[in-house]
Amino acid sequence: MTLPTFGIDIAKLKFNVCLINLTGKLRHKVFPNTRTGFEQLRQWLTNQGAQSVHACMEATGTYGDSLSLFLHEAGHTVSVINPAAVKAFAGSRLSRTKTDRVDAELIARFCQAQQPPAWTPLPAEVRELQALVRRLDSLIEMRVMEENRLSSGIVVESVRASVEEHLTYLNQEIKRTEELIRNHLNNHRGLKQQSQLLDSIPGIAKTTSALLLSEITDIKQYRSARQVAAYAGLVPRERQSGTSVRGRTRLSKIGNARLRRALYFPAITAIRCSEFFQAWTRGLRERGKSKMTIICAVMRKLVHLAYGVLKTGKPFDPQWAKIA
Repeated sequence: MTLPTFGIDIAKLKFNVCLINLTGKLRHKVFPNTRTGFEQLRQWLTNQGAQSVHACMEATGTYGDSLSLFLHEAGHTVSVINPAAVKAFAGSRLSRTKTDRVDAELIARFCQAQQPPAWTPLPAEVRELQALVRRLDSLIEMRVMEENRLSSGIVVESVRASVEEHLTYLNQEIKRTEELIRNHLNNHRGLKQQSQLLDSIPGIAKTTSALLLSEITDIKQYRSARQVAAYAGLVPRERQSGTSVRGRTRLSKIGNARLRRALYFPAITAIRCSEFFQAWTRGLRERGKSKMTIICAVMRKLVHLAYGVLKTGKPFDPQWAKIA
């Protein structure tokens, strides 16, 4: 069934929309990014005779989460797409103008041409876990910034006292959030079992397993471990053309940056403490691979192992892991 396409350019306070109806006519409108604005959008679509649309928006932070859920629950098809795909589409059309109105139409045109897959909202328990894990990540970032300020040598005593007081508060909030995450995992059998499976992998502890579960939200949507690695931006990216261009192979880094950050220190821990990974990386060292290349390879291996334990429902086993 062909649906009218509906492009949404989302921002913090408002969102621009562009409706392309089945006759090809365009309709533009701006709404506040609030519950009232969502209801106004529902009425506007009804007035346009668009009872069901294929809505498309970019995955840009959390600004569009409530709207995408609202549209999904209202019975519309919703696609949440990578902004890089829309940027490439704009380049292919030689688009030179960038405004909210133009971007909404561009997203609608992309939806019409590419027919991106439908988005499905996460289960409530996964959404809550994701929110808690991301809050913990933000708190840790703030603590690092304050610790850096303190170590830089603050001269004014009142400022030093303020930073120290803030650090005390952040430490308390981090412990409280970690406890909330533990309780949340323990209160949901499926998440608890998956967390235990991930904990069996060398280098991965409870904090990392919670983040993996909050970002790799549905293992069934991936057909292979390589797809998960690509989602994390951990697949090699070659650069060569003809006989003259022979660039170094690097990580693509087109993917979930949270996953890459979360796997860095577990990879280092695995290299230092796991006999399995020490044996696995020996061949890389013998081939002259750099330290960073080896760490990236271990990060990718951890993703493959995470996919393996979650897909099979079996804990880590060094024997089958050798070929994972």
